[in-house]
Amino acid sequence: MSNVTAEAVVVPADRPPIDPYPLSPYVAWAGNRNRDPILDVFKEIFPKSGNVLELASGAGNHINYFAPHFKELFLQPSDYDADVFETIKAKRAEAGNANVADPLKIDLTKSETWPDPKDRLYDVIFVVNLFQVAPVSIADGIAQLAAKLLTKDGFVAIYGPFKVEGGYTTASNEAFDKEILAAKVSEWGLKDVRDLEKAAAPHGIALKKILDLPANNFILIFGRA
Repeated sequence: MSNVTAEAVVVPADRPPIDPYPLSPYVAWAGNRNRDPILDVFKEIFPKSGNVLELASGAGNHINYFAPHFKELFLQPSDYDADVFETIKAKRAEAGNANVADPLKIDLTKSETWPDPKDRLYDVIFVVNLFQVAPVSIADGIAQLAAKLLTKDGFVAIYGPFKVEGGYTTASNEAFDKEILAAKVSEWGLKDVRDLEKAAAPHGIALKKILDLPANNFILIFGRA
């Protein structure tokens, strides 16, 4: 993909410095900015009842914001960093979300940390804003986990900014990627949708749909091939 949509690249004045730490002001700012557009899509695609797993829940901002809108769903937060668990629980208590479970420790690079499918299968697995600060190899872990834990008709929803066919879809995404790369942190940077697709394929997981969202983001929908 070679064409970039012409636009004025403007960094919001209230945006904190980029910091992927789950409890950082930047993550809270980004979460508040994108949660309603994501929720609007989830209201259309989530089942009426069943089980939902969030990967890389961080502070639990998204799952606890979504929970009141899906009272018939069992919502399972998770993260590789157990230090954020008390924050997730505090947000759950503050919101009174009886349908949000205690968080699980899941490291996507270590299958021994993954839930046992005999205990529960999931109708939906979702993750928000992970890949710009994570290696594309994490897609391999997500696909393996999905193959293990998804119901027959379940799906994975991955939200964030991505390249498509090796190119940027907008000038603002190109500018954002350059800003991330300037930090010179290994594995930071926008990933290509096709690389995620290639990582998922060996595990019988395929890209089903790409949904456009505001602020030049996407929701990628994966399911069983």
